[in-house]
Amino acid sequence: MDHETSSVRLEAWSEEDGDLLRALNAPELTDHLGGPETEEQLVRRHRRYVRLSADDTGAGRMFRIVLLPEGAVVGSIGFWARTWDGEPVYETGWAVLPGFQGRGLATAATRAVVAEARAAGLRRHLHAFPSADNTASNAVCRKAGFELLGERDFEYPPGNPMRCNDWRFDLGQPASGAVSGRVKWKATMSKRSRR
Repeated sequence: MDHETSSVRLEAWSEEDGDLLRALNAPELTDHLGGPETEEQLVRRHRRYVRLSADDTGAGRMFRIVLLPEGAVVGSIGFWARTWDGEPVYETGWAVLPGFQGRGLATAATRAVVAEARAAGLRRHLHAFPSADNTASNAVCRKAGFELLGERDFEYPPGNPMRCNDWRFDLGQPASGAVSGRVKWKATMSKRSRR
């Protein structure tokens, strides 16, 4: 589904987004995430993003963030299924290119991804885990309406311990069963294919 807010549109991640992923791998954008990844790690991540975006089970989705009305691709955002504290939840994460930061685009994209996760209908909560000292990403969570649950120890990437804030957004009751989520994804995907 392409989801639009007043300043951004989310478009499903595709094979063509490998260069965007490389641009988002800059040291200043990965400082709170353990630093830049190797080319091999980026290739694996890109494959995961493409697979996730092709998945129609409601397990999640990755998007490129498109600035409106210009149409410039300015970052990435997504959500994916995981288990946290024994509960099936979605997790979200984002990155905005340096030249586009400070304009509210990450907050607009996060609000749009909340709508996408809610439409998937399979999980009650959407979590974000920004580093506790990442002021900008913590502000995005607050402005997008997430509830701060507190600081937690987290490992990202694997092998890199960090202290993060656990932010949670209540998506409402999940749909009963995966079939409902699949129907919603197929409906939204068919709308996009007609564009």
